[in-house]
Amino acid sequence: MITRRDGQSVRIPESVLVAGKVVPAAPARRRGPAASYPELARITARAWRPVESERLGEWELRAAGGFTRRANSVLPLGDPGLGLDAALEAVRRWYGERGLPAYVQTATGAEGTQELLGAELERRGWVREVTAELWIGALAPVADRAEGAGVVLSREADEAWLSRYQRKGMTEVALRVLGSGPSVWFATVPGAPGEPPAAIGRCVVDGRWAGFAAVEVDPARRRQGLATEVMAALARRALDEGASAAWLQVEDDNEAARALYADLGFAPHHAYHHYRAPEESGDEHQDPAPGNTRAGRS
Repeated sequence: MITRRDGQSVRIPESVLVAGKVVPAAPARRRGPAASYPELARITARAWRPVESERLGEWELRAAGGFTRRANSVLPLGDPGLGLDAALEAVRRWYGERGLPAYVQTATGAEGTQELLGAELERRGWVREVTAELWIGALAPVADRAEGAGVVLSREADEAWLSRYQRKGMTEVALRVLGSGPSVWFATVPGAPGEPPAAIGRCVVDGRWAGFAAVEVDPARRRQGLATEVMAALARRALDEGASAAWLQVEDDNEAARALYADLGFAPHHAYHHYRAPEESGDEHQDPAPGNTRAGRS
């Protein structure tokens, strides 16, 4: 059984195998910051904190009332301290006690990611519902792209900001998740009087890293550079706080956003996936993925 970089498993008959070898670690990136998967996994988790968490060995079980898969899934870094079947049963029990579906977040495509765990989950009938990519890049080029003079920065997501945010019916728990992180900034480009903002964005600064999320633009104002203005203003603030590298998450099919981020100097680092326990069904807990932005359509 061969597990590809994208997490897909392929069965190959032994009779057709001729030789095999250990593939060395990927060569150094030609652009952008150097980063390991474990470092990025922890950085991204701190930018989207749950309201409740518990350790299962080295795994972290996270819950936030169902607001996004990221805050309501297991982050399996390391050994759970149990056999896999026992660990997964403990996961299902923990989420079941909270009335939530059981999810496990895995990653593929970089050194230290969890191709084998993904293959084992699929073998046990866990269903992969979401796949997206984490991209990284240098922060300074983003800050240099636009003046951002019309962008207002705030420490809190006010009513105007939330009126543009794609998620509706925000609960107190959701607001706590949205405002979580070491140093959180919200950006707003005001719209016409009485109208929602023309564009918004969110950035979490954590040491050398700045994570961009929720970059959204009024459909009538897209392709006017507003997404770049928002990200540039947030990037300058992050530089002031000592950050030098940036990350974001984007879905595979969001071609416009991917083109924008590539133009800003970002490139894929790894893919991440959410697996749902086989006995669960439905998709009421959708994950916006911080990089599932509408920025690229602006």
